[in-house]
Amino acid sequence: MLAQPVVRLASLADAGAIAALSRDTIETGLPWTWRPERVANAIRDPNTNVVVVGPREALEGFGIMIYREDDAHLVLFAVHLAKRRQGIASTMLLWLEDVARAAGCRRIRLEARRDNVAGRNFYSEHGYHERAIDKDRYHQGVDGVRLEKWLQSGTPEPSPDA
Repeated sequence: MLAQPVVRLASLADAGAIAALSRDTIETGLPWTWRPERVANAIRDPNTNVVVVGPREALEGFGIMIYREDDAHLVLFAVHLAKRRQGIASTMLLWLEDVARAAGCRRIRLEARRDNVAGRNFYSEHGYHERAIDKDRYHQGVDGVRLEKWLQSGTPEPSPDA
């Protein structure tokens, strides 16, 4: 049995490893926009949680979630290819959802590449619903899918344009 992954808040020293993992797993084939300085800015931002699993020299996964009023936005989320299917992503996502609930967020929103079937299935398995397709969201010919999850029971489902 595998040990439960340990989620920790990222430090500024993790910014380079997070940026590299983003480049190699999320931004593949797209312009690299989450460079170390941008990640460092997210780590410094009091309205953002940046979490990681694994040591800096061998980062296994990370997530970046921004909190705005009563909504949270999962901006980036990735697990190293060699570490997938070990519970790392689920552990990080549940940690971030718990924090969002504690912060009073009603829902979490995120976007995924339309061609990221594994990622979309992962979010679906965790209660996220696809709300809309965004043509050319990421780059020429790379569509996005907007997803969301309502965190508080009894919250009405809004229209897809909300």
